[in-house]
Amino acid sequence: MAAKVAPESVANAEGISKSLNLYNGRKAALPLHIIIVGSGIGGLAAAHCLTQAGHKVTMFESASFVGEVGAGIQVSPNITRLLVRWGLEEPLKNIAVRPEAVVFRRYNTGERVGYTRWGDQMDKYGAPYYHIHRADFHKLLYDLALPNITLHLKSAVVGVDPEAPSVTLQSGEVVKGDLVIGADGVKSFVQQVVIGRVNPAQPTGDAAYRALIPTSYMLADPELKPFVDTPEMSAWMAPGRHLMAYSIRGKREYNLVMLRPDDSDSGSVESWTAEGNAAKMRAEFADFEPRVQKMLSQVKSTLSWRLMDRQPLETWVHASGKVALLGDACHPMLPYRAQGAAMAIEDAAVLGNLFSHLSHPSQILPLLKAYQDLRLPRASATQAQSRLNQKIFHLPDGPEQEARDADMRKAMEMELRLLRGEQAEDVTLGNPNQWGDKTKSEIQYGYDADKAAEDWWEETGKFTVAPLAQTQAESRL
Repeated sequence: MAAKVAPESVANAEGISKSLNLYNGRKAALPLHIIIVGSGIGGLAAAHCLTQAGHKVTMFESASFVGEVGAGIQVSPNITRLLVRWGLEEPLKNIAVRPEAVVFRRYNTGERVGYTRWGDQMDKYGAPYYHIHRADFHKLLYDLALPNITLHLKSAVVGVDPEAPSVTLQSGEVVKGDLVIGADGVKSFVQQVVIGRVNPAQPTGDAAYRALIPTSYMLADPELKPFVDTPEMSAWMAPGRHLMAYSIRGKREYNLVMLRPDDSDSGSVESWTAEGNAAKMRAEFADFEPRVQKMLSQVKSTLSWRLMDRQPLETWVHASGKVALLGDACHPMLPYRAQGAAMAIEDAAVLGNLFSHLSHPSQILPLLKAYQDLRLPRASATQAQSRLNQKIFHLPDGPEQEARDADMRKAMEMELRLLRGEQAEDVTLGNPNQWGDKTKSEIQYGYDADKAAEDWWEETGKFTVAPLAQTQAESRL
């Protein structure tokens, strides 16, 4: 089992949550005791948002300490706009690398077949795009949430009573609250309580290696140095495989994610923390270009993750109206679109914003339904985009692959003409480079979770949910 990774000392957001004034200073008139199961990125973000909305949060985590594994994470504008709002603008700058572009390459030659500029182009979405280490990101969210919650470690939840509602710990202790949020990941126990069954996992046929190498080695090699000097997300596409790579931690580490066919004999399991075999990894990517071989030669250890897919759930909210799901517990994302953490944090922001309006118990279920209605279609669409990239990236050499590369080149040529200040027809709609599809990027990166929640309240909630408190008061007269 891979060890958790300590965050860098610069990953610090201590004290920031004390001075925040989210939701225009609005606090719930009826504070709830909310139990959150799981202290991952989604759980901590939800704890932060719900306490900012005026609620009391108790969090249960089965692990003995809170931390993350050694891997990079992509933080796109739809998340960073929220993080900046949460006071994390400067802490993020201390730990992040801002990529200038995404580049797609042929696996065996390194030839560039696709290019989309990021960098200052992300400014049109109102927030930057960052690459960071998961442990550093997790630490910032932990710092935000911890001062305002009660956190119990080594506290596995083995039972949930959705009517009470309450959770039963492995120790036998029963803890009652007003609302239970399952943020307990892809193998969520709370999910089974909500939907009354196990949502089956289907093998994608892929597994992923994750590894970090020091950029000091790359900077000493003239062929590898440009990958560090010009921060980009680089992708090498191959039959049945691809490799994604980018710098993190102030360009001191280089993050590698290698997708390959799942081998049932390889020992890969559906886990972020399972150890892989570095020698086997190198053998599976031996036909990639020489620069990749140099990078892989520096991998001392790797994590191996079997990728499983799950269909969207029919509901995220238990019929009792007292248990709901968030993040991977309700919409696990394959890593091909780099939006898993983004969707969980958007969930948290919408949930916190909606529950800042709470003034009567009768409003809990309608607010949870609104949360589901706002989030489920977007999360499901993002899941579908992730699945599509698996097919796009892994085409076998031949006519389909040649057509993909030709379409990517057209979008790249358009991008390069624009960079030179020339006129160019937009050919990005439906492009196999989904990051280059301007329409998809606007939908994905232009989204503001708080605005979505505020708009719903102004257009619907104040006319349907707000009057419930008055109706209940009148019924008691």
